[in-house]
Amino acid sequence: MSFLRPTALYQSLLTSLSLRWMPCQSWVFLLRWPGLDGFFKILIGFLLWSTFSEIRFIPSSSMFPTLRVGDRILIEKICFIGNSSPFPTNFSLIDLDMKNFQASYYFRNPAVNDVITFQAPIQAHLQHPGLGEEDVFIKRVVAKAGDLVQVRNGLLFVNGIVQNEDFIAEQPRYTSNLICVPKDHVYVLGDNRNNSFDSHVWGPLPAKNILGRYVTCCFRPSNSTPENHQRSEQR
Repeated sequence: MSFLRPTALYQSLLTSLSLRWMPCQSWVFLLRWPGLDGFFKILIGFLLWSTFSEIRFIPSSSMFPTLRVGDRILIEKICFIGNSSPFPTNFSLIDLDMKNFQASYYFRNPAVNDVITFQAPIQAHLQHPGLGEEDVFIKRVVAKAGDLVQVRNGLLFVNGIVQNEDFIAEQPRYTSNLICVPKDHVYVLGDNRNNSFDSHVWGPLPAKNILGRYVTCCFRPSNSTPENHQRSEQR
């Protein structure tokens, strides 16, 4: 029987920390307080983590089977500068207005297959008046600005090419109109195609509405099984 072992980077980090904080190299010093310098490093690390990332809870099955109800996921926050696109091409700290800045280090454009969180666009509010400003959606980017996208015959077509989607719950049973994704927009769909309130209902998503990018699943409840995923809210 074999077990997973720590990575080389993790082992080197432990060695470095032990050399600095535990000069006696004894188990007695394992819980030794790192001192004021170490405390400030921990504090700065925590502040950076809370600024650039967040933990979110999955309330619906719209992204099943990739994400399940009850999952806790790590989100990398996106940068917003004023009312401009959250993905500036010429970014300068000199021109940065801090009151309009939601800090992030993620400056590349959203890519196809990125799973993103976002605030519902105006069209979604018109379709579903009960949505609040605090409601956050999570979907997968399937097409970017300039792409022609359509769902028909149970398949997703982007620029006339059938997309290979082995991650979806089942083939979509609806047909959407052929649409060209406008500038500064993306087209998003839930992996649970037949139980998702997404771009096939309310159209392309403005890039300025994007809040973050899914990084990884931190925690999945032990009772989270496919049988437990009934139709629920479609966010």
